[in-house]
Amino acid sequence: MPQPPRVARLADLPAFPIVEDTITWHPVRRELGISAFGINAYTAARAGDDLIEEHDETGAGAGRHEELYVVIAGAATFTVDGAEVDAPAGTFVFLPDPRSRRAAVAVEAGTTAVAIGGTPGEPYVISPWEAGFIGVALLRTGDPEGAVAAVREAVDERPDHALVLYNAACVEALAGRHDDAIAHLRRALELEPGRVRKWAAGDSDLDPLRDREDWPLQS
Repeated sequence: MPQPPRVARLADLPAFPIVEDTITWHPVRRELGISAFGINAYTAARAGDDLIEEHDETGAGAGRHEELYVVIAGAATFTVDGAEVDAPAGTFVFLPDPRSRRAAVAVEAGTTAVAIGGTPGEPYVISPWEAGFIGVALLRTGDPEGAVAAVREAVDERPDHALVLYNAACVEALAGRHDDAIAHLRRALELEPGRVRKWAAGDSDLDPLRDREDWPLQS
């Protein structure tokens, strides 16, 4: 028998504020168990709020994806490599080049966009930022055990990815799992010392660890 369809309405998906209560993240891929491509939705609370933070797909946490943005409610203004694109509901904005800098601002309150991505010619791999997002989101909603479980699942899947380990350390530090956080931070440092030192500089998520004798980033 074929697997049954999985159906969800946006209103029924988890809604996590991720940027000072202005952008709400809806983890579509995770909730539906999608494994062939990345897909998430974002909602802006007010007109003028960011809808998609400025970024490209070449950073440490990115997947070098082609990305398609679909505005499904409200209206947005995208800026792609300095050029503005008006995007009312029903607009598709496709970025084939992972190097393109992209951002979007809501024109109307409640504007929602779906982001879909994947790397041409390669099997889909869950982006390393995702577990950190869900971990921080669960911490903010008062579920530290769920947050720790989410980042540890990601570490189990990608035990030698520095950003996955670093994000796990941040979530564990905030959740009070300091010994585990130190262990994951130390392993991340072994893998990518330069990047980890740059990420950790001034990162308040790690403040609960900085006074420990085993803090691995002593200058």
